[in-house]
Amino acid sequence: MKRYEIKYLLKEDVSSLIGTDVCVKGWVRTKRGNKNVAFIALNDGSIIHNIQVVADPSRFEETLKRVTTGACLCVEGKLVESQGSGQAVEVQAENIIVYGEADPESYPLQKKGHSMEFLREIGHLRLRTNTFGAVMRLRHNMAMAIHTFFHERGFFYFHTPLFSASDCEGAGEMVHVSTLDPENPPRGNDGKIDWEQDFFGKFTALTVSGQLEGELGATSLGKIYTFGPTFRAENSNTPRHLAEFWMIEPEMAFYQLDELTALEEEFIKYCVRWALDHCMDDLEFLNKMIDNGLIERLRSVIDTDFVRLPYTEGIKILEDAVAKGHKFEFPVSWGVDLASEHERYLVEQHFKKPVIMIDYPKEIKAFYMKQNDDCRTVQGTDVLFPQIGEIIGGSVREESYDKLVARMDELGMDRSGMEWYLDTRRFGSCPHAGFGLGFERLMLFVTGMANIRDVIPFPRTPKTAEF
Repeated sequence: MKRYEIKYLLKEDVSSLIGTDVCVKGWVRTKRGNKNVAFIALNDGSIIHNIQVVADPSRFEETLKRVTTGACLCVEGKLVESQGSGQAVEVQAENIIVYGEADPESYPLQKKGHSMEFLREIGHLRLRTNTFGAVMRLRHNMAMAIHTFFHERGFFYFHTPLFSASDCEGAGEMVHVSTLDPENPPRGNDGKIDWEQDFFGKFTALTVSGQLEGELGATSLGKIYTFGPTFRAENSNTPRHLAEFWMIEPEMAFYQLDELTALEEEFIKYCVRWALDHCMDDLEFLNKMIDNGLIERLRSVIDTDFVRLPYTEGIKILEDAVAKGHKFEFPVSWGVDLASEHERYLVEQHFKKPVIMIDYPKEIKAFYMKQNDDCRTVQGTDVLFPQIGEIIGGSVREESYDKLVARMDELGMDRSGMEWYLDTRRFGSCPHAGFGLGFERLMLFVTGMANIRDVIPFPRTPKTAEF
C-alpha cells in the first residue's frame, strides 16, 4: 500500500483519493476518545498539522493500549472526508502497526506547555514539538531562499575552509584545533609549544569567517557567496550569541557602496517574502503561539524602503533622544560601537522601519574596510532590524595595497601569513564589497523566537557541546 506524506494529504487536492486505501506513518501527538471510537492525531514532520486517524476500539483494543503520545505508528486505512471540523480528510484505520512505543510515565513531551528552558534540556527530543518542527522547516526554507537568490543573480557558491590560521575579525576568539597531546605537547627550546609538529605544521583554528578567502573568489569569479558554519570562542551567554553558527557571506567585484546596500536590502526582502510565500502554516502557528506580531512585522519589512543613515547622523538622533529624557543603559557619543539598545531605538522608535547605517568610525571597524576621504570613517554598513538590532554587517573593501598595509601596521597586526591576502591588492586589485549575515539572526527575525539557541538544532555555547 502506498505511503503518503501527511503534507500531501492535507495540502493537495486529494479528491481522487477519497475512498481509496492509503498508508500514513508518523508520531502520535495525542489520543482521545471513548469506548466507541478513538481519535489519534498523527504527525510525520512534513507539516505543522496532524492528520486524524479514526480507530474502532473493539477492533484495536490491545493495540490502542500501546498508542500513547510519542509512539511511532504505521496506519493503513481508507481516506475519507472528515465528519468533524478542523480537517478536510481523515483516515479510517484498518491496520495499525506500532513501530515504537513511548512510555507515558517517562516520555517528557506530554500534552501540555513546556518552557524553552526545559526543552533545551531535552534537545534530542525537542525537535518533535510543534514549535521546533515549525522552526526547522523555516530554517530549511530560508536556506533554499538564500541559494536561490544568489543563483538567480549569477553568484557562484564558493566553499571556504573551516580550518584556518587567520583571524578575519582580529578579535582573537578562535577555537583552536590540534592533534598534539594536550597533556604533554612538544615544546621548543624556548618552552613554547612547537606547532611545527602539529598536523598542519602551524597554529590552526576553526574559521571565524570565510570573508578573506571569499574575496579571492570575487577577484577571480566576479560574484561569489559562502554559506557555512563559523566558530567563535566568545564567552557570551546571551540570547544572541552562539559558539557555532552559520554565515552567508557574498563578495562582489566592482561593487560600490550604493550597490552593496541595495543588494543587502533586496536579499533580506527576498528571504522574508519566501517565508511568507512558502511557510504560512508554520508562520501562523508561531504567530499564534510565540509572537502575535510576527506576520505583520514580516510584511512590513517587504513593504517599506530601508533608511540609509550615516553613523554621525544616527549618533545625533540618539544624543537628541537622551537630551529629551530617553535613558540608555550604555552611553552614546561619536566613536562608540552602538549597542543593541541604540540600534533598536533607531529602528523601532525613531524611524519605525529597517535602517542601513553607513560610514562608521574606522576605529571600531575591521582593518579591511575602505576609508573615506575624511580619514576618520570607513564605508561599512550594518543593517539594523526590529527586535534584533544588527542582522547584516558589510563594507566596501579597501582595494589599495598601501592603505591596507598602513592600516594593518596602525593596528599592530602581524602581516606574516597574510601575504596571500595582500597579493589581491598587488596583482590586479579591483574595487569590491561584501557583507555577512548570521543565519541564526535571520532565523530569529523570521520565526519570532526570543533566543538564538532555539533556531538551530544543536546549539553550541560556553560549557555546552551536547550530542
